[in-house]
Amino acid sequence: MHNRIDHFAIGAADLDQGVAALQSALGVTVPRGGKHAAMSTHNCVMQAGGESFLEIIAIDPEAPPPGRVRWFTLDEAGTQARLDQRPRALCWVVGTDDLDSIVARSPVDLGDVVHFSRGDRTWRLTVPKDGSLPEGGLLPAFIEWSPGPHPSSGMRDLGVTLHSVQLLHPDPQWLAGVLKQLAVDHLAEVREGPRAVCFALDTPSGRVTLD
Repeated sequence: MHNRIDHFAIGAADLDQGVAALQSALGVTVPRGGKHAAMSTHNCVMQAGGESFLEIIAIDPEAPPPGRVRWFTLDEAGTQARLDQRPRALCWVVGTDDLDSIVARSPVDLGDVVHFSRGDRTWRLTVPKDGSLPEGGLLPAFIEWSPGPHPSSGMRDLGVTLHSVQLLHPDPQWLAGVLKQLAVDHLAEVREGPRAVCFALDTPSGRVTLD
């Protein structure tokens, strides 16, 4: 089984807010990406080193209601209040070549395996029915892309790379144990503290941490 960090998501009240905040923090302008018709969201994306990418995601104001709860807690009042203040680190997503096996053996509920498509690209992603994030985003979502080049290969490389995913939890041993059972403990740093997910990035002007 090959598991790696596929991408990591920064939530924003709207994309312009997210782009402006990351321009200030990282010194680069994250290009527009595309729309997720099934979730009525849209994003901006850029390469983040290797086959991984950074995503700014927001509710698409031009899209009709999706007919279900949106992913990444974007419909939750608490998340919306936090994003109104500033963009926030929401969650990280692990790419795998054996999604069904991970879901079957997971000690926590990762949600349903949902099929998505856009253009000629298809993928499967774990999405809880209620739009929640496992352990508030400290546990990753899992994605399995259809065969072909990773989508990051078509994204802009602006010189920003992911240094580490940093996870804070009141019981770090418990969290580390779950990550080990999911075979992703090598992909994140776990420390004791109030629940938080942070992304440390190397940028042209130095290291920056987004939380």
